[in-house]
Amino acid sequence: MDEFVGVVHRVLRRMAPAVSVIDLTHDVPPQDVRAGALTLWRAARWLAPGVVLAVVDPGVGTPRRAVAVETAAGALVLVGPDNGLVTPAAHALGPPTRAVALTDPRWHLRPQPVRDEGATFDGRDVFAPVAAHLCNGVDLAELGEPVPVGELAGGPLVLAGGETARVAQDGLDVEVLWVDRYGNVELGVRPATLDPLGTRIRLTTASAGRRVAVRARGYAELGADRVGLIPDSADLLAICLDRRSAAAALGLAAGDTVHLGPA
Repeated sequence: MDEFVGVVHRVLRRMAPAVSVIDLTHDVPPQDVRAGALTLWRAARWLAPGVVLAVVDPGVGTPRRAVAVETAAGALVLVGPDNGLVTPAAHALGPPTRAVALTDPRWHLRPQPVRDEGATFDGRDVFAPVAAHLCNGVDLAELGEPVPVGELAGGPLVLAGGETARVAQDGLDVEVLWVDRYGNVELGVRPATLDPLGTRIRLTTASAGRRVAVRARGYAELGADRVGLIPDSADLLAICLDRRSAAAALGLAAGDTVHLGPA
């Protein structure tokens, strides 16, 4: 492991010693902004009140903006790159109320760059000090230039939906949002959206063809080799197998499309 997380912790501790720091995760795949955005979106309602420092930043050192976004009636501020990472989480708690570009160097670690030190660690040099200043009571407006919320990269997470009769007759196409470490396949659809299809649902995928899945509340209800659709902790449906990887069995990965239809 590298030293980056520990250095960010040290900056936060030095600048905001009274603040409790909770690590949400350090397991987002490298450069995977989409995965990081989903992680924040799933966690958002558990994070307020507070300040969230988020870094999945393949564009560091380029003209991409660094931003702080306020939401939840001011109870939550998300600090990070303006690359789509923080915007879905901001919308998850209601429309964002304010956003600023972090253009004022007074709130950064060093107002002037150090010679021979690269500009590839905004987590240390920009995001961590800004987060610390916010925790210490600095108002968002002090940190830089205002950004219209509608101009932020990304937006609300879009889930599959449709009119009840059409879903019952034709089903719908759903995106695979995420595969967790156990191989459960999180789908971009709320459980209630599939209620018109009943308790047995046909899954059609490019990799595995057609399978029938049953609606269930827990993995143990499925038994051996029975494919299930289970509401997960983010109130989304997940394709699951009991004690096995559904992703491996069905050949599914994030970004794939699954058709869910009447069985």
